[in-house]
Amino acid sequence: MKAIVVTDEAAGTAGMTLVERPEPEAAGNDVVVRVHASGFTPGELTWPGTWADRLGRDRTPSIPGHELAGVVSALGYGTRGLSVGQRVFGLADWTRDGTLAEYTAVEARNLAPLPGDVDFTAGASLPISGLTAWQGLFVHGRFQVGQSILVHGAAGGVGSMVAQLAQEAGAYVIGTGRAADRQTALGFGAREFVDLDNDSLDDVGEVDLVFDVIGGDIGKRSAGLVRAGGMLVTIAGPPEARPVDGLAVDFVVEADRAQLSEVVQRVRDGRLRTNIGNVAPLDDAVAALNPTERIRGKTIIRVRP
Repeated sequence: MKAIVVTDEAAGTAGMTLVERPEPEAAGNDVVVRVHASGFTPGELTWPGTWADRLGRDRTPSIPGHELAGVVSALGYGTRGLSVGQRVFGLADWTRDGTLAEYTAVEARNLAPLPGDVDFTAGASLPISGLTAWQGLFVHGRFQVGQSILVHGAAGGVGSMVAQLAQEAGAYVIGTGRAADRQTALGFGAREFVDLDNDSLDDVGEVDLVFDVIGGDIGKRSAGLVRAGGMLVTIAGPPEARPVDGLAVDFVVEADRAQLSEVVQRVRDGRLRTNIGNVAPLDDAVAALNPTERIRGKTIIRVRP
């Protein structure tokens, strides 16, 4: 099968290569998925699981990519809940070969049924962004109706999902980003927008919840905006500063079939829009994932026509 592999962490996405690899086999509780579309997060090339297995052993050349939509082609021993020929989408394991390939083996519990009226490209754009937003808001952030929320990167893959889910749940959403992101963020549900290059973040005032995807100085300054009893939720690593009278949580997204189903149902009924910036075939994936200019939205690799 065709697959993208990486062998050199220092090379980043520029070190990607399109090669032929053996098709995977389904271990116990696995399914093999005939991949139709794959999402990719550039930051994963810095994650230990891309380069080593669970025991820390080198596993290169490894296939990156963790988001997929496709059709189940084989079941492993003991696998339940899915069937051959079923449309699925979800999140591949961090320490196994991923989804930038024609086939991939995934634990069945990491996948959810993909409704027939949601195309594979949309399905592949949802797992990381949708689950991260859902878990950050409703699991770790303990969001409550009527709260105010500051969403960093509100025009990006995760931030746009956070803004939409929060707005639908009854939040007052303040988005941040670059000046060029203003209209996109407002279109995804932000009521106000803060240009991080030109506006003062301190002018936001106090909010109940900060959802941080940036970290660094922005993350530290954001901690001071959380009102008493509020929450700072971040996916940018352990927070360097914490709210004086609130809580701070950093987390890594986890696969969850029920939550995937919640997210995709909102796409079906128009409450949630995907944020796709570029779609490219697998043969052109290396170039697509090394753009010469900034691409707004998520790049999806279309593995099959």
